[in-house]
Amino acid sequence: MSDVAATAVALTQAQTQHTAQILMLKKQHEMQQSMIDMLAQSVEAAKPPAPSGQGTVVDKSA
Repeated sequence: MSDVAATAVALTQAQTQHTAQILMLKKQHEMQQSMIDMLAQSVEAAKPPAPSGQGTVVDKSA
């Protein structure tokens, strides 16, 4: 095998490995984001409702 062919094969292998690493990082980020969303939903569901007569929005114009 010539030096040019060996270099081409090495570059192709490096590119494939790099692509696989990027895909794994993207999947890891997606899984972490799903976990964050799940935790945020459970926190929102666990909050008690505001007492009657008390709103949930702050009026900053007062």
